[in-house]
Amino acid sequence: MIGTYVNVAAVVAGSLVGVILRHGLPERFKEILLQAVGLAVLFIGTSTALGGLLSGESEPLLFIISLALGGVVGELIGIDRRMNQLGDGLQKRLGEHHGRVSEAFVTASLIYCVGSMAILGSIKSGLEGDHSILYAKSILDGITSIILASSLGIGVIFSAVPVLLYQGGITLLSSFLEPWIGEAVVREISNIGGILIFAIGINLMNIREIKTANFLPALLIPPLYFLIAG
Repeated sequence: MIGTYVNVAAVVAGSLVGVILRHGLPERFKEILLQAVGLAVLFIGTSTALGGLLSGESEPLLFIISLALGGVVGELIGIDRRMNQLGDGLQKRLGEHHGRVSEAFVTASLIYCVGSMAILGSIKSGLEGDHSILYAKSILDGITSIILASSLGIGVIFSAVPVLLYQGGITLLSSFLEPWIGEAVVREISNIGGILIFAIGINLMNIREIKTANFLPALLIPPLYFLIAG
């Protein structure tokens, strides 16, 4: 769990630094920072998804089915609505002057949790005691937290809780999950994660509102597919 604890600490520290910087930034600089993050997230999501899909080893049909089924399940459960309600509750407690808490919480949580580094790093941390992937992820998440918090506000800091629960859960269950998480499974999950990151970028750029959190169940379809397919 050490790797996850470091990751959580990096998110919290980066968020606090970002909030401090936020108070000294004019609104126009906050806006340009948000656009910069949006563009970077769009590029990362596109390159991640296309890198896997164009490798010749992925299964495009599985990618489409996973997004479709996952989106329907997420809509039925109302994942996006529930996450936003949680963010709105935090907003009421903190006040409007702390920025867009709900958007910051949901955006940061998705960015930090949907990538393959979170899965692979947590498994290696649990099985081998090798925290190197999570340490590298911690640096990336810490820097991202500074930028996100400086533009969106304190809500980013609360994403440390999903990171702790998600990565910590995978680490603790790593011996059980390891036989299920082969190279093909990680590749397909990474493809879906890439498109979800791309959707986050669309939201940040105000191009169109996508209920990205509702697609989270899509990440579970590839492991189930390969389990059934043997």
